[in-house]
Amino acid sequence: MRVEDRAVGAVLGSAIGDALGAPFEFGLPGVFRERFPDGAGEMCGGGGWDPGEATDDTQMAVLVGESLVERGGLDLPDMFDRFRRWAAAEPKDIGLQTEAVLLGGDPWDTAATRHFEVEIRAAGNGSLMRAATSAVHFAAGGRAVTMAAARRIAALTHGDPATWEGTAVLHELIRVALLGDDPLAAVPAALAEVAAPHRERWARVLAPGWRPEDATEFNGAVWPCLGSALWALRTTSAYETALAAAIDLGGDTDTVAAVTGMLAGAVYGPAAFPSRWTAPLHVPLPGFGNRVLSADDLRDLALALI
Repeated sequence: MRVEDRAVGAVLGSAIGDALGAPFEFGLPGVFRERFPDGAGEMCGGGGWDPGEATDDTQMAVLVGESLVERGGLDLPDMFDRFRRWAAAEPKDIGLQTEAVLLGGDPWDTAATRHFEVEIRAAGNGSLMRAATSAVHFAAGGRAVTMAAARRIAALTHGDPATWEGTAVLHELIRVALLGDDPLAAVPAALAEVAAPHRERWARVLAPGWRPEDATEFNGAVWPCLGSALWALRTTSAYETALAAAIDLGGDTDTVAAVTGMLAGAVYGPAAFPSRWTAPLHVPLPGFGNRVLSADDLRDLALALI
């Protein structure tokens, strides 16, 4: 499989997971299988979401990707301005932490830090959910480059360094998958590059024997979110079953499925995406006119990023 196909797999695969998981957000474990006993699943809509409608996860990933393409690389003030414009347009869903940082009135380079100093707890999974586009863009630079970029982008909205390190690991695992290698086998090498104060905790959550029931936080936190995505990839053998496993965990289903989708999408490629999921997929972009991106638009963005 070509790297271009795997890049499309990561970006489009994440959006599919987001839209598929959105109607089940904050539900109990097992609700997805109860709704779809055969495990196949449909873009059913619900919970305020139309069938196939992507959430803030994909919307922010698009903003990251379009900034990288249009600015010719990493322009953090531009990216933050795009985030702020989007947040001010009152999207259907936005994380409380992200909203507070973007609309608090602080400059781009201090907003997340000031929020973290006040709130202390700022390890939400919002920096993971939007990582597909930046991971694709920076993959060609190698491990150090992609992990460094991940930290800087995560720090725009998340002041807790634990989120920077988790996003850096995710970037690296996607880079490995884009090369056609096994991202699960690359976990130890990625962990070796994690900042020492955070390495042990990330190693526990990303260990082969870790299971979602071992989590000590809600999966809206950065650690169990990424841990659950790796568990879903590790315990299944196809893109569709990986997403079903992720969503069936309950809780923050759109984001866990988005992260699972970017990894599984890079592994299995876009040929694994059923048309019943890609056809209704659409990504509204509040604050940017009446733009609504389709699956084809996401393909084009992925190719521009690579």
